[in-house]
Amino acid sequence: MRHDDPLLRILVCPLDKGPLVLDAPGSALYNPRLRRRYPVLDGVPQLLPGSGEPVTDEEIAALSTPPGAH
Repeated sequence: MRHDDPLLRILVCPLDKGPLVLDAPGSALYNPRLRRRYPVLDGVPQLLPGSGEPVTDEEIAALSTPPGAH
C-alpha cells in the first residue's frame, strides 16, 4: 500500500470508525487514538477488530518521527 492510495481516504478503524495513518514502509495502518496497528498483507489491509495489535510507546515515537530526523 502507498501513501497516495485513494483507498486511504475511506478506510477507517473497525473499532472507533476513525481515520487511519499508513506507516512509513506501508506495511501497517495505525490508529493513534486507540494506539493500535492493523497489518497490510500483500497490499490488503487486515481491518478485522481481532487483527489489530497494541503499539508500544517506542513504536509510537518512531511513527511520529519523520524519516531521516533521527
